[in-house]
This record gives sequence, structure tokens and C-alpha cells, in this order.
Amino acid sequence: MCIRAVILGFVLFFTLPIFAREKTDVIVMKNGDRFTCEVKGLSGGVLAVDLNYVDGTISLQWSEVARLESSQLFVVNMQDGTVHAGTITTAEAAAANQPMKINIAETEEKTATIETTQIAKMSETSQQFWKRFNGGINFGINYSKGNEATQYSFGTQTEYLRERWAAAAGFNSNLSSNSGSATSTRNQFGFSGYHLLPREKYYYGAVGNLLQSAVQGINLQTTLGGGIGRFLKNSNRMTITLLAGLAWQSTEYHQSTGLSQERQNLAAGLINAKWRVFKFKKTNLDASAILIPALSDPGRLFFSTNATYYLKLFSNLNWNLSFYGNWDNRPPPTFSGSDYGTTSGLSWTFGNR
Repeated sequence: MCIRAVILGFVLFFTLPIFAREKTDVIVMKNGDRFTCEVKGLSGGVLAVDLNYVDGTISLQWSEVARLESSQLFVVNMQDGTVHAGTITTAEAAAANQPMKINIAETEEKTATIETTQIAKMSETSQQFWKRFNGGINFGINYSKGNEATQYSFGTQTEYLRERWAAAAGFNSNLSSNSGSATSTRNQFGFSGYHLLPREKYYYGAVGNLLQSAVQGINLQTTLGGGIGRFLKNSNRMTITLLAGLAWQSTEYHQSTGLSQERQNLAAGLINAKWRVFKFKKTNLDASAILIPALSDPGRLFFSTNATYYLKLFSNLNWNLSFYGNWDNRPPPTFSGSDYGTTSGLSWTFGNR
């Protein structure tokens, strides 16, 4: 599985050029500076753009932009939960004390005019399938000669964005080995998706997770669930979502000496929270947590979390520090109820990431 993940990472890396487009967007700053560029998107109050004569993506303060013209399609998420999709032009110049407005041409007959201060996020999209993806690749490795200890981590994430729905998937793999002890591995594949409901800020969504953990003796744990969610906070600095519903979980454990362990199937509740924090130019935090109270085994709780802090180095290259954890308050006899750890490494992003 790890070898396949590495191969997938190289495939993604060498196919990044397919996401590029012509740099014909126009940005004029309040101080008069003018850029002909490719607008990648808006997140955390920062407009990310690519220039032909600059290596990598640069960040512009959104509040200092006076004019923006682009024939590219964008999905624009508002703080009140509404969503628009279309090409963008600047509306007529506002008075000095009035916020800038932009026109979003959703169709030839329909144009929405909105204040830029009310935009939570703006993401580049396209009529072409491959250009709707955003994502990244992470890799880290540590080695110590003293006890011949080796640790490595690898991960990939991708998101497919549309006007009123989105889907995401991610794979993470961790390996730790040293002389005198067994190799410890952890592999996790997760996916999620949501579709906005007519009532703004609400959505219905689904989550899934496949987990293998040598520490907990889990050959394969499959979790599938879905429910109704809400955007509790949706600004250009922070996004908080909460999803509640039902789930099904099936776990196959390693066979232990003298213990015949069968597959466990559970009906359960589901609470899924996600938290994203953005800071101008350099940093962001992406965290998620899932609480699964078993309904068919009252009193048993499962909890898992993943959190990653990103620090931009240059262009699309970031340094990241991650924490992962998985807990079961009532595991089978002789099995561990927890597996957690931290990793660090480098990340390369593509699309609007």
C-alpha cells in the first residue's frame, strides 16, 4: 500500500502542469500597482496570484485590491452561506468610504453584485474536469543511527469543488521501525462530501474512513456515515463546520495467541467537526475530529482526530507539523485502545491550496 501511495504521489507531481492556465487576469491595487496574472483564489483575506515573471505564487492583501477582472470561472462562498459561480468583474467604483463591489456573471442573463467584505472564500474552477481539483502531497522522514530508528510519513489530499457541493479524499501513511522491536505501521484513507441545502449554512454530508493500525491490532476498520451539517463560522479568517448523524463501523482485528477475534460490526451515532484557521501569507491550521458513540454497544466510544499546521516557505512549498490520534474506550481484551503521534515534513500544493 505504501509503495502504491508513493507512485501516486509522483504521478500527481508530474501532472501538475495540467492545472495551469493563461495569465490574463487583471488586478489593480489601491496604490495604483497593476498586475496581469492568474488569480488562484481567495482564502484567509489573501488573494493568491501567479505571475509570468515571478517564481511561484504571491499573496496580495484582499482589502488593498481596487479592481479585479477575470474571464475565469470562480466559486464564491459568502459569509451568510450563499454561493455564486461565474466570471468576475469589478462593479462601478464606490465612494471612498464604501467597500468595493464585484459583479459575478453566473449566466448571460444573471449577474450578482456583492460587497467584497462579505466574501468568505473564492476558489478557481473550470468547465474542464481536471482543472476543478485542489490538493497537496506531504512527505517526511527521520533516521537515527544510534538505535537504527527510521520514521517516515506520506500523505496526499485532493478536493473536487463545484458550486453547491464538494468532495474530498486523503491518504496518510506512517511507518516506524528500530532495531529490537517490531515495525509499526498506520495507514488511513478518508473521504467526505457535502451538498448545500436550500436553507443557507446547512448541508447534508457523508464521511468514510478506512484504517489499519499495527499499534491497535486493527487489520481494517471501515467507517461509513452521514447526516446534516451546518457552517457555524464561515469568514475569510476561519471556517468551522459541524455534522451530526448516524454511522456503521466494522473492525477486523489481528488474531492473537489463544484468542479468536471475530469481526465486530456496530451501529453508531456520528459527530464530525472541522476547523480551519487562516493567517495572512504564511500559516494556516486544518483540524478535524470524529466522535462515534456506539448504539449497538452502549457506553463504547470511538474518537479520532487529525490536525495539520502549515508554514509557507516559498511558492507552493510548505513545512507542516501534524498530529494524528485514534481512541477506543472499550477495545477487545489484550488490544490497545489508542494510537497517536506527530509527524513533520514538506508539502507541495496544487490548485487553490
